[in-house]
Amino acid sequence: MSDAAYDLAVIGGGPGGYAAAFYAASAGMKVALIEKDTIGGTCLNRGCIPAKAFLESAAVFRHVAHAKDFGIEASAPAVNFAVTQARKQTIVNG
Repeated sequence: MSDAAYDLAVIGGGPGGYAAAFYAASAGMKVALIEKDTIGGTCLNRGCIPAKAFLESAAVFRHVAHAKDFGIEASAPAVNFAVTQARKQTIVNG
């Protein structure tokens, strides 16, 4: 452990904590951001954003499955869950 001095310690790297730390640092403060897990919080890493990535994959699947209704011939769609997982992780990681 160091004896470093900070102007501000922010506990939690979710959306609010990250924004507060960024704002304080941009104002010239020396900031310590304390996060036990990953920066971004639940919404970014395990909640809203991953769910939206999966919902978009499902929407594309539905469009392909019903393409015939629009006069478009497409082969039977299939889900490759490993690819949808990788796409979700790419979105989360930015």
